[in-house]
Amino acid sequence: MGLTDPLLEGNLNALAMMHMTIADIAVKVDKVSKVYSTGAVEVDALSEVSFSLKKGEFVAIVGPSGSGKSTLMHLLGTIDRPSRGEIYIDGVATSDMNGTELARFRNSKLGFVFQAYNLVNGIDARMNVELPLMVSRMTDSQRREKAERLLVELGLGERMNLRPTQLSGGQQQRVAIARALVNSPSLILADEPTGNLDTKAGDEVIKLFKNVCKTQHVTIVMVTHNFDITRHCDHVIHIRDGKMVKEEVLR
Repeated sequence: MGLTDPLLEGNLNALAMMHMTIADIAVKVDKVSKVYSTGAVEVDALSEVSFSLKKGEFVAIVGPSGSGKSTLMHLLGTIDRPSRGEIYIDGVATSDMNGTELARFRNSKLGFVFQAYNLVNGIDARMNVELPLMVSRMTDSQRREKAERLLVELGLGERMNLRPTQLSGGQQQRVAIARALVNSPSLILADEPTGNLDTKAGDEVIKLFKNVCKTQHVTIVMVTHNFDITRHCDHVIHIRDGKMVKEEVLR
């Protein structure tokens, strides 16, 4: 029986998960389904998806268009709620919260990185990074210091006073990553983060993600169509037709 045998692969993944303690788990997806209703028609966007992610893992969710990747990302980001099942983040059942509680939880526990960067063009890089801190009790100087420190760490110390339109695509994405990190989240969700970047800039973003996972013990979940990127990941989840068809624990 070769190492590519699906049964052996499944057993190896199950064995790896057995060694994961509750304290190690950043995210647990427990039999999650999502059904959308369009008139009299119901569409199963996700069906009975279950997996657990460790703290500090770099995770890829892959699959063809329409497979349910974006739906799963929205559920992990607490932007939408499961029709059935539960998602736990840092041991907290997210479906139990009301809208206000979810907004606070999202701001304190989650960071988001988008393909199109989603930066505010009218303000500089530092102010873009400060935005998630505006609802905190930090002083102006504390917010400024934290944003500047992150931008320096990400190699943008000399560009923090420039606006997004004055930065390259790779630099804009690093600003977006700094913004995602500024609240010290336990989970960062990245939606096609290299989709608008050339190969070199995309590779730099992936290296940065790996370093963040390792040094800050943040779990990063990335949706991507680029299967080549998955070789850099610790954990790969394959979605097709709303179901998890394969799970690879690589490290």
